Amino acid sequence: MLKRLLPRSLAGRTAFFLLAGLVLVQVAGLTIHALDRVDLQRYQNAREISQRSFGVWRALLLTPAERRAATLAEFDLPQGLRAGFDSEPQARLNYPPPPRPMMRVLRVEAIMNAPPRVRPREAIVSGSQRPGVMLVSLRFPDSGWLNLRIQLPPPRPWHSETFLAAFVLMTLAAAALTLWAVRRLTQPVRDLAAAAERLGRDVNAPPLPENGPAEVATAARAFNTMASRIRRFVGDRTQMVAAISHDLKTPITRLKLRAELLDDDEQRRKILLDLEEMEAMIAATLAFARDDAAAEPSVPVDLAALCRTVLDEAADANPDLAEAAVAYAGPEHLTVRARPVALKRALANLVGNAIGYGGAARLELAQATPSQLRITIDDDGPGVPEDELEGVFQPFRRLETSRNRETGGTGLGLPIARNILRAHGGDVTLLNRQEGGLRAVVMLPA
Repeated sequence: MLKRLLPRSLAGRTAFFLLAGLVLVQVAGLTIHALDRVDLQRYQNAREISQRSFGVWRALLLTPAERRAATLAEFDLPQGLRAGFDSEPQARLNYPPPPRPMMRVLRVEAIMNAPPRVRPREAIVSGSQRPGVMLVSLRFPDSGWLNLRIQLPPPRPWHSETFLAAFVLMTLAAAALTLWAVRRLTQPVRDLAAAAERLGRDVNAPPLPENGPAEVATAARAFNTMASRIRRFVGDRTQMVAAISHDLKTPITRLKLRAELLDDDEQRRKILLDLEEMEAMIAATLAFARDDAAAEPSVPVDLAALCRTVLDEAADANPDLAEAAVAYAGPEHLTVRARPVALKRALANLVGNAIGYGGAARLELAQATPSQLRITIDDDGPGVPEDELEGVFQPFRRLETSRNRETGGTGLGLPIARNILRAHGGDVTLLNRQEGGLRAVVMLPA
């Protein structure tokens, strides 16, 4: 449950825990403050009731007996204190004893130890049938009883009218400050993630600025060092493959010249075909290693027009296909930022595979989400075994093992397409359709 409630971002989780801790601390502090106010209110209430009780007793003691009831009615008694002048005591010894906290409210022993002129003839203190109530009966020297009923009013720790507004304002101010601080502290993490994303798309992406706090500068420096090593590694690999390709051209050319001197026409034709296949494989390998998509700049591209162009060129190259086998569905125009030559090559590889192995290429362009575009390419072929749907994206991995370019290709078409699409921030996956055939699903950022 906690994992579902927590935000997904680092900044959100940090702010959540900081705000939760802040609220808990505020609640604890305000609770302690409220408890102190409760004790203070009880003390003040008890003191006021005690003083007013003594005041009532003294006033009635100096008043003639026939006027005591009328005088008592004129008193403005505080909350929790009720007084009456009666001929009989209200307190009874057979009642339960009063609560100990109530005994401290009115110190009856102080009255009994008072000077004779203000001392009652008799005092009875007891509890009541209701809990939290104290009954005190004081007998006048001449006649009658003063019956006091004492009940402390409930404390009001939150009685302040501005308390809730002050609490909300304090919480909002602390939340705003916390969110601002968390965003500032996590900004380097977001910058590092964005730089890693750019590096994944473009190995020549600009380096991170190495400034800020010591930890941030150290992380940026380490990231830039890693990016530099990756660029150097990619450059060395490309240079090595280019050198091998260049060195192989010379012996292939010599073999072609020697093959031309053969008298056997059939053998000469087979040797020349093998040499052409070797040249094609070397060129494809070099193109795969160079990753031309990284060097081409991104520009606004009409993706719908590009898809139609790829299909038209595929249809021209395969005139024997039915018109319905190469079809486009989607919007007339849809502009995105992309590397047009590299993206066209990736789509051409996928369309070429669909036609070569499935006899059809039906392409559909649609808006998958507000931030993603989806291109699906369906064919009518036998599909791919489920355990090979991801394996065919490995370089030189071919399901057809004859090594014949007419049927098996070089095994680099799909890896090149995936490399180009991932360099654009997208990807390509394969899945078998229930009605038969294979579907290539391309996802690109909108």
